[in-house]
Amino acid sequence: METIAFRSALLDDVPAIVALLADDPLGSQRERLGTPLDACYVAAFRAIEADTNQQLVVVADGDEVIGTLQLSFIPGIARMGAWRGQIEAVRIAAHRRDSGLGQKMFEWAIEQCRARGCNLVQLTTDKSRADAHRFYEKLGFVASHEGYKMAL
Repeated sequence: METIAFRSALLDDVPAIVALLADDPLGSQRERLGTPLDACYVAAFRAIEADTNQQLVVVADGDEVIGTLQLSFIPGIARMGAWRGQIEAVRIAAHRRDSGLGQKMFEWAIEQCRARGCNLVQLTTDKSRADAHRFYEKLGFVASHEGYKMAL
C-alpha cells in the first residue's frame, strides 16, 4: 500500500476509470466498454475538468489505476451557508478489494472535503449494495435520509 498515489485523473485515465465502473453488477449494465472510448466519456471528463468544484480522482499503484472516485464540492444556503462534499462513483480494482484501500480512499476524500471547508460529507449508494452500506457505517456515515432519483 506504500506505493499508491492519489491524483486528479487525466484524459488517458478515463478508459481505466470506465473499466472500473463497469466491473460491477450494476455498472456492467450502465457503462459502455470498447475502443475507441465512447465520446460521452470524453465530454464528461472535459466538463468535470473545467469545473473547480469537481474532482475526478484516481488511485494509482505505479502506472496501474486501481481505484477511482469523484468529489463534488457543493455550496448551499442551508445549514448557514455550509459547503458539502459529495463522494460518488467509488470503485476499486477487483484484485485490490478487501485490502484496506477503500478506507484509505475515504480517509483521503474526507480530508479533501475538510480542506475545502466542507461542513458535511455525503454520498449515495444503491439500496442493493449491503456490503457497501456496512462499510460506510463503519466509517461513521449515517443513513439519515432517503434518496430518490428519476431517470430522464
